[in-house]
This record gives sequence, structure tokens and C-alpha cells, in this order.
Amino acid sequence: MRDISARELKGHNILAVERFRDETRWMIEFSVRSPRAAYGSPGDEMRLFLTEDGYQAALLSQQRREIKIKRYAHIIEGHILGFKPKKHRRHS
Repeated sequence: MRDISARELKGHNILAVERFRDETRWMIEFSVRSPRAAYGSPGDEMRLFLTEDGYQAALLSQQRREIKIKRYAHIIEGHILGFKPKKHRRHS
């Protein structure tokens, strides 16, 4: 399987206007797993620039297994900071 960064992503382009809005705080790249997901269809690889509320909604969608966040970054004034793969937590 190829890395998500090597594939064409649906959703927002890396230079999308949403990235530069004052209220934008997060960028996520994710896979759609369920037809119940708010964005895309199962199997789609997506990128979205989100407000804090939008990011919290995406985290809830991930908890419901509708999406799987692959990478994320904090956005400040249109700058992408701390681009990281989603860390997997181990449960004891």
C-alpha cells in the first residue's frame, strides 16, 4: 500500500482558501471507512482544513469508526505546523 502522501487526496487542495481563513486551526488527512461519514465515500482519502469545532467533530467520527485520521497538523495564519502521522496509543 502506498503512503497517503503519494496519493491523490479528495477534499481540500493544499492551497485551498479554507487553509487561510482566520478560524482554521487544523488540517487532517484521513481515510473514509463508513458510508455514514460526513465526508466522502468508503475508501476515499481526504484532506480537510477545519475549525476547532470541525476538528472535534472529526475526532468523534473517528471514535465511531467512520473515518481514520492518518496525519494531522495545527494551522496558524495559514502555516502548517507540526505535520505528524497519527500516533497509535497502546492500551494496557
